[in-house]
Amino acid sequence: MSRRTETSYAYYILDFIRFHGKRHPKEMGVEEIRAYLSHLATENNVAASTQNVALSALLFLYRQVLKVNLPNIENIERARRSRRVPVVFTRGEVEQVLSRASGIHHLILSLLYGTGMRLSECLSLRVKDLDFERLEVTVRDGKGEQDRRTMLPRKLVPALHRQLEYARHLHQLDLEEGFGEVEMPYALARKYPNAAKKWGWQYVFPAAHRSKDPSTGRVGRHHLLEHAVQRAMKKAVRAAGIHKHASVHTLRHSFATHLLESGYDIRTVQELLGHKDVKTTMIYTHVLNRGGRGVRSPLDS
Repeated sequence: MSRRTETSYAYYILDFIRFHGKRHPKEMGVEEIRAYLSHLATENNVAASTQNVALSALLFLYRQVLKVNLPNIENIERARRSRRVPVVFTRGEVEQVLSRASGIHHLILSLLYGTGMRLSECLSLRVKDLDFERLEVTVRDGKGEQDRRTMLPRKLVPALHRQLEYARHLHQLDLEEGFGEVEMPYALARKYPNAAKKWGWQYVFPAAHRSKDPSTGRVGRHHLLEHAVQRAMKKAVRAAGIHKHASVHTLRHSFATHLLESGYDIRTVQELLGHKDVKTTMIYTHVLNRGGRGVRSPLDS
């Protein structure tokens, strides 16, 4: 699983143990899980998605670690699933935000809006995932461990070539100094022991400094961290004088909404975003309704 999933699972497993007075999970079962999940919903007021992550973490603990087959867990107090309309920029606002970002952050934010990728997907891009001839980006291990393809904006091709030249220069320096390994997904490091130093597996957006991989102890070069891009986004939104509650993810929402505004089929947008269910993509049709489900106000007549 991804490192982020590991971190989330470990957090909720420990929180579950603390909630029950640090009793060992082997001494507990369905009743304790039900009580904990209901506590998250009623007292902590967590979102439905958060409660689902906690449930997945506990099922993983019992089934995969403790090898205990749990019966169905019923009568859980479920967190209320909110139906919020996503924050979306107008095309003019996107232009204002991007014009106030610079350097590598301008390229990343432009790529997010131009492809609809999530920030984690963009920063995890490898050199081999960019196809300049077909103008395609292959997104590996997206949400739900799904691969997909999206378009590569022609406007960003020159900037991406310059970024790859910079990344290649860093990689060459690492190799000369006896490093040059990059983190490999799943068990590929064991299957292809030399692949971690190959150019095609290197990150498109490498970090400025080498770091130690906490899971293997090896020193290599990871990709840029998310919080630096998030800070640059906040700064650009503030400089543009936009008062919407916007984040980096707003660029993904704007990508989807603007495609639908341009007349593209919702199934196409669903594939580009990597949504499993078209119902998830349907939320952007609410944004298109422009208040009152698209009905024209009589005052405007």
